This record gives sequence, C-alpha cells and structure tokens, in this order.
Amino acid sequence: MDENKAHYVVVTGIIIKDGKYLVTKRAAHEKVFPNRWTVPGGKLEKDDYTSRPKDTDHHWYNVFEVLLKREVIEETNLKIKNIKYLTSLSFIRPDKIPVVVVSLYADYDSGDVKLCEDMTDHAWVTLEEAKKYDLIEGIYEELEMLDAHLKGKEVGEWSNK
Repeated sequence: MDENKAHYVVVTGIIIKDGKYLVTKRAAHEKVFPNRWTVPGGKLEKDDYTSRPKDTDHHWYNVFEVLLKREVIEETNLKIKNIKYLTSLSFIRPDKIPVVVVSLYADYDSGDVKLCEDMTDHAWVTLEEAKKYDLIEGIYEELEMLDAHLKGKEVGEWSNK
C-alpha cells in the first residue's frame, strides 16, 4: 500500500433538534483532542460496507450515511435522518496518521442521549451557546456554516474569517 495515499476516513455529524445542535465532550483517555467538545462521529471500517449486500454488482453506496448512523447510535444512542454534506477537512494525528474528515449534518429522529464510555458529557446548544464550550478547532465554524444554511443564506466553503 502506498503510505502517501493511506488515511483514516472519519465522518462527523452535526445533529439538529428543535433548532439546537448536539455537542459531546470527549473523554480524557481519547488519543486525539481529549476533554474537548465536538460532534458525534468516527472512523470508517471495512465492515461498514462489506457486512451488507452490494448495491450494484461491484459497489456499496451511502457508505458515509451508514457510518454516521452507526457512530451516532454507538456514541449517543440517537437515531438520525435526512443526512446531508457540509464540508471536509484533513489533519495529521499526533501518532502521524493522516485523517480525512467528512462533516455531515442530520436531523434528530428518535431516542434519548445515552453516552458511550468515550464521551463524558453532552449539550444541545444554539450557535451562540456553542461559544461557551471548548470545541475542537473548526467545529464552531462548521456550526456557523450550518446555521447560515438553515436560515437560507448562501454558505460557500469553510472559513475561520
């Protein structure tokens, strides 16, 4: 395998419920961004698609959507619907593994929040309330993008300006 082309693929999702966004706090034992606030998500695993039938003779579709649904259930016990694309980013972890993140958003469908052991707290917040949380860099700007989009404004690409 070409190491220059190998990455973790991660999907995150901003969940919307009653005009608020779900943020969760990562546990102290997490390798990347411990004790920081974020949105649910996780790494793509080969089993996320190979464990289900192919959609064509050769392909699996909706891989990111299936992954986000799984991660949201695992991390928060919530079911989501109406998944859409927001933006993407990449970074290199402290252990030197490159990561590509696809940031999505979705509507809350059902369930009560019950956090997994990798999350220690949660809150449903407005955009203004999100400023009070120690969010992983870039998350607030993603919330701004989504908030603008939901208000019918043109969003464009991610920017911290």
